[in-house]
Amino acid sequence: MRAGILGGTFDPVHFGHLRAAEEVADSLNLSTVIFMPAAKPPHKKEHELTPFAHRWRMLELALAGNSRFVLSDLEYRRPGESYSVETLAQLLSQYGRDALLYFIVGLDAFVTLPTWHRYRDLFSLCQLVVVARPGHSPAELDEVLHAFVSERYRFDQEMLAFVHPEHRPVYVRQVTLMDISSSRIREDVAGGRSVRYLLPVQVEDYIREQRLYGSR
Repeated sequence: MRAGILGGTFDPVHFGHLRAAEEVADSLNLSTVIFMPAAKPPHKKEHELTPFAHRWRMLELALAGNSRFVLSDLEYRRPGESYSVETLAQLLSQYGRDALLYFIVGLDAFVTLPTWHRYRDLFSLCQLVVVARPGHSPAELDEVLHAFVSERYRFDQEMLAFVHPEHRPVYVRQVTLMDISSSRIREDVAGGRSVRYLLPVQVEDYIREQRLYGSR
């Protein structure tokens, strides 16, 4: 099994999430990409998040029609805060130790790696796939790996990955750069501005119907 894992709050899901997942799946020949909405992310207060049921429904609407994309409520069912390292360990227990899990993360999130819970354990549980993000340089990935994980990482041009004699590779993928953020969408909705072409129309309609983000 070769599965991508894309986590986040998805508040709301948008085309940046969807296109990155599609391109990474093609690039690494993944059989599936599991979208994993965080229930209680440690970096956000619960009152700052849209209720899980709404975020889940928006994902259902966005992923419909793509058989390679699946949705998991694993973090919702697990008590406590939503730590990526615990999610990956649970998935390996579920799918078997031979499963290859590719944890997809934006470069903007990867540079905060040293603040993550048990972040060093990630490198033995999965292959990380770091995707480009507007405003961030690939050199930042090199700096974080060497400063906080190991100085023995070397970039392999053929694999487009940082390789290490003991850890799994850390892949680097350039995807179609879309300067879209969930926070911008929330602000635009609250301000009565158009969010068309930033997210699937089904998701936009749901936001309006449910009056999310202060929509009018």
